[in-house]
Amino acid sequence: MITIDRKSFFDAYRVRFGPLTQELVDALETLLAQIEQDDIFTGTETDRRQLAYCLATFKWETAHKMMPIDEFGSTAYFNSRYGPQTKVGKVLGNREPGDGARFHGRGYVQITGRRNYAKAKALTGVDLISDPDRAKEPELAYRIAIQGMKEGWFTGKKLAQFIKDGQPPDYENARTIINGHDKAQTIADIARRFNEALLLSMKPAASDIQ
Repeated sequence: MITIDRKSFFDAYRVRFGPLTQELVDALETLLAQIEQDDIFTGTETDRRQLAYCLATFKWETAHKMMPIDEFGSTAYFNSRYGPQTKVGKVLGNREPGDGARFHGRGYVQITGRRNYAKAKALTGVDLISDPDRAKEPELAYRIAIQGMKEGWFTGKKLAQFIKDGQPPDYENARTIINGHDKAQTIADIARRFNEALLLSMKPAASDIQ
């Protein structure tokens, strides 16, 4: 586990991304608290780089709000795009009328489709099939996004394929974890800035120091 010095992190954030509103501070505080409780990140260089890419993805996918959101679109749009009658809908495991809208994208990263909501239910123990809106709860959204990126839920590509021990991080191609190469360079640049902020503020938790 790790700890993140808030003053160092927020000072570094302001230098690299600009002013912070109170709403954004609150959203980041919520995320940082989740990160500090997560034993996936232990303070290694690879962990830091992977976390930086996750945060960059969250920033982009939430329109820079750093809080879980709904995918933009109407019920009709979601059902026409993700419905069980569509190729995409079939890949997503949607099988019932209305599944396209019911299981539209939600979260820090847009978890979409009945199959991925079922995976998230198994991960969290929360019945997201019956109540998919709960996927926007920050604690659940964080766990889903991190696990999804690590295990390849979104495209089959996994975080460790691009950011691994002993090699420079491939932040550009890491975008294929989520959405091909859409805005890959922009998100890679954001990841590098987050990596710098974390380098200045992240350290192993006191309980992990021998």
